Amino acid sequence: QLSEHCCFSLLSRRISNSQFHSYVRGSSVGNISIVDVSPCPSQPCVLHKGQTYKVNVTFTSKAASQTSKAVVHGVLAKLPIPFPIPNNDGCKSGIVCPIKKDQKYNYINALPVKSDYPSIKLLVQWELKDDAGQDFFCWKIPVRISD
Repeated sequence: QLSEHCCFSLLSRRISNSQFHSYVRGSSVGNISIVDVSPCPSQPCVLHKGQTYKVNVTFTSKAASQTSKAVVHGVLAKLPIPFPIPNNDGCKSGIVCPIKKDQKYNYINALPVKSDYPSIKLLVQWELKDDAGQDFFCWKIPVRISD
């Protein structure tokens, strides 16, 4: 189920390495310091079919958790569509679990764009959830899927 209050929209980007500042407010169990989707030199990010994109999120936890799970959706006309990723286990994506309160973590994953995806514009929403289903982080980025 799509979180009704995803906390971060990526609205501006840093000059170097396609890193984005997060905008709006943090979640109750985590704060994002950096989101890097690469390669993505401008917004909307142009995602080419058959390519895989690197996602790196630096965040600080505000809660302890034994596990973490990524939930990714493409949002089209406010309709969430599951966006499969190769590994949704945050503990196998650069994070050493258990997650400890008030520690900084680097989450690393991949966003594969399948060749059979339609050529459309949409938002990608990426969440990392704790044991209780609360978001350590949640961010959105506008993308355009292209040949």
